[in-house]
Amino acid sequence: MTQAGPQLDRLLHRLADCPSDFLLSPSEIHVIALACDHFRALGLAVPGPLQSRSREFTGESQRIVPIVLWLLRDDWFVARPELGEATWRLLQSDSLTQLAKLVAPEAVVNDSDRREELVRLCLKGLDLLPEGESAAQAADRLTTLDSVERERVIRQTRQAEARAKELRAAMARQRAEEAAARYSPE
Repeated sequence: MTQAGPQLDRLLHRLADCPSDFLLSPSEIHVIALACDHFRALGLAVPGPLQSRSREFTGESQRIVPIVLWLLRDDWFVARPELGEATWRLLQSDSLTQLAKLVAPEAVVNDSDRREELVRLCLKGLDLLPEGESAAQAADRLTTLDSVERERVIRQTRQAEARAKELRAAMARQRAEEAAARYSPE
């Protein structure tokens, strides 16, 4: 993250005001059309041939891309068409796909922490910092909110707990065997 971006509060309010149409299921909303509209608003062509674009907005990310497009239609972004290529990469990023696997679209709009996470994830994907924040502050706050990282830590903790339980059981068996060997007549 290197460039100064928009005010974080402005984007959080915009995301909180996301129309319910952007939360429709993938079968009810045409993500490619939304992306084309966004790039048209930037005065840019959609990168690459449209025929191949439908493959790029499939699966889990298709649930969250419309919300990201709503967020990026803020005047601050529309006034900066130089962010077009970065926007295209963001829309196809693994980070959005991973977030969509863990967080429901409604939570991204209605839950304040998930809302901030998405805004910060988008700013990071565009190589922008929230206005008034240093790179370290922005990275630290995103790490604090990161659902994917939290899920990874929870999974590792569960694995460590299971391993510790196995070790305790093995140690108890070994102690029982040693005790039995000590007191058994030979």
